[in-house]
Amino acid sequence: MGGILSLAGPKCREAESNDVFRTDSCKRQKTSLMFFEERPRLIPCLPDELSIQILARVPRRYYLNLRLVSQKWKETVTGTELFLIRKELGLTEEWLYVLIKDSEDKLLWYALDPLTKKWQRLPPMPNVGYEEEPRKGSPGLWLRTILGTSIRVAGVIRSWLGQNGSMDQMLHGGCSIGAVDGCLYVLGGFSRASAMRCVLKYDPILNEWYEMTSMSTGRAYCKTGILNNKLYVVGGVSLGRGGLTPLQSAEVFDPSTDAWSEVPSMPFSRARLLPTAFFSDLLKPIATGMTSYMGRLVVPQSLYSWPFIVDVGGEIYDPETNSWGEMPSGMGEGWPARQAGTKLSVVVDGELYAFDPSSSSECGKIKVYDQKEDAWKVVIGKVPVGDFTDSESPYLLTGFHGKIHVLTKDAYQNIAVLQADLRNDLDSASASASLSADSWHEPSVSQPDSETVVWKVLSTKDFGSAELVNCQVLEL
Repeated sequence: MGGILSLAGPKCREAESNDVFRTDSCKRQKTSLMFFEERPRLIPCLPDELSIQILARVPRRYYLNLRLVSQKWKETVTGTELFLIRKELGLTEEWLYVLIKDSEDKLLWYALDPLTKKWQRLPPMPNVGYEEEPRKGSPGLWLRTILGTSIRVAGVIRSWLGQNGSMDQMLHGGCSIGAVDGCLYVLGGFSRASAMRCVLKYDPILNEWYEMTSMSTGRAYCKTGILNNKLYVVGGVSLGRGGLTPLQSAEVFDPSTDAWSEVPSMPFSRARLLPTAFFSDLLKPIATGMTSYMGRLVVPQSLYSWPFIVDVGGEIYDPETNSWGEMPSGMGEGWPARQAGTKLSVVVDGELYAFDPSSSSECGKIKVYDQKEDAWKVVIGKVPVGDFTDSESPYLLTGFHGKIHVLTKDAYQNIAVLQADLRNDLDSASASASLSADSWHEPSVSQPDSETVVWKVLSTKDFGSAELVNCQVLEL
C-alpha cells in the first residue's frame, strides 16, 4: 500500500506542477494580450471610434493640454480625422487671430476664443529673412536717403516704411497675411531693405510654424484673397536702388501641392483716361485692397507717384477665365478709402461691406455694396472708433459668427473687439450706433429697443502701446 502510494506520489506531484505551470503561463499570456490590446486605446475599455467621437465634442481651447496626455492622444488631437468629425457634427469654432506690433517693433500673434473671451499667444514667427543684395552702409539710412525726409509721408506710404524708420529693423516688416485651408500664411515683407519672397505657414492644430515654397517675386504689402481654397497675391511693392516700385504681377498658391503658379498681371484699364502718355508713365497703379466676392477677386486700385495717391476704380479677376476685367464704376469710385487709399472690406453672409472713416476722427461708417444699383449704401451710420491719427493701423475690419467686427483701441488704449448686431434690413436708412467710445471699458451695455445697431464689446486686452497690423479668422 505504501509502495503504491510512494510510486503514485511523484507522478501526482509532477502533474500538479505541470498544471500550475500551465495555469501561470495562461495567466501571463492573458495579461500580456490584455496589455497589448488596451495599450493603444485612447480611453481604456472604450473603442477608439467612440473615444474620438468624445474628443471631437471637447472645446478646441483644451486641445493643447490634451496633447500632453500621451503620444496616442497627441497623434489623435493633431490628426485630420478628429477635425473632420468636428466638421461633420457642426462643432467647428471660429477663432480670431490678431497680429500686433509691440513697442519694440516686434510682430506678435495672438488668438482670441470668442466664446470664452480668452487670448492665447502663438509661437513667434521664425526668422527666415535674408538680404538678397547686400548693400554698403546702413540700410535704413540708404532707404531714407532715397525717399527724402522733407515730405510728410502719407498714411499708406508711412505704413510701408514703418514709423520711426523701423522697417529695416523689424522682422517681417511689411509682410502680408492670408488664411486658407485652416492655416495662417505670412508672405514676403522687407528684410534689410530688400523685398522677400519667403512664405510662412502657421498650423493651429500643431501650433507650429513652417517655411513653405517661396513666391516667384519678392514683394511687400501685397494684397491677398482666397478663391477655391487657393491663396492669391496681387501687387505690393519691391525695393531697389530707385526706391519703392509698385508691382502689378500676381500669383496663386495651392496649399495641397505647396506650389505657386502664375496669374495674369493686374491691368490698369483706366490708363486710357489719363490725359497724356507722360502721366501714364509717371503714375503707377497699385492694389489698395482685395476681397473675394461672388466667386471673383475684386481689387480696388489707386494711382501712385511719390508722394501722391489717387483712387481710380479697380479690376476684377475671374478664375474661370483666368482673366481680368474692369470693376463697375459705382463699385470702384464709391469704394470707401482710408487716408492714402487703403481700403478695408469684408464679406459677411455674401454681402460686401467696407469701412468709411468719414470726415470725423472719432467715428466712421460701414457701407454695403448694392450690386443691382452699382452703389455703396450706408448700413451703419456710426462706428465708435477713437481718434488715433498717429497710428499706422488704427482699426481693422473682419467678420465671423455671421457678424461684422471692428478692431480698434478703447479709451484706455486697450485693443477692443467690437461686434455689430444689425437689426434692420440693408435697404433701410442709415443706422445709429448705441455704444460710445467712453463706454468700451464696461463689460456690458444695455441697449434701448429703438436702436437699430447694437455694438457689443466682445473682448478687450491690454497690449501696452502695441499697434494693430492685421487680423484673420480660422475655423476648425
